[in-house]
Amino acid sequence: MAEQQTMKPVASFLLVLNFCMYAIVLGIGAWSMNKAINHGFLIGADFSLPAHFSPIYFPMGNAATGFFVMFALIAGVAGAASVISGVSHLQSWTTTSLPAAVSAATIAWSLTLLAMGFGCKEIELGMRNARLRTMEAFLIILSATQLLYIAAIYGVRK
Repeated sequence: MAEQQTMKPVASFLLVLNFCMYAIVLGIGAWSMNKAINHGFLIGADFSLPAHFSPIYFPMGNAATGFFVMFALIAGVAGAASVISGVSHLQSWTTTSLPAAVSAATIAWSLTLLAMGFGCKEIELGMRNARLRTMEAFLIILSATQLLYIAAIYGVRK
């Protein structure tokens, strides 16, 4: 019993840490998306599309930035939403609340890994600003901390 309760503070800390990091990713991602919408291509009747036109055009970064920001936003929303079932599980800390918490955390983790993959491609291509580098770093760290959180909540055995 004492061993099971030792993982609860660890899971609580990781849940709060992950929520704060997902909130920061959402903030930077929302800024990037807003900038892309405000400063995107303007195609009129007498304009032709550029040779390498992408419907996911971002005025900052490189060719992977659009995909990276979109999947980072999706991962951020899923990660922040998984906190709801995580808090519920931490309150009860029983096996009945475990499946919902693990499912939500695993979905958020898989989406975080997908966004991290686009982030790695963006790192490889280069030419990005400090905010995008920050979001890449946060997603790489979140990939590890979300996995640790999933492992920590498996400490329930009753």
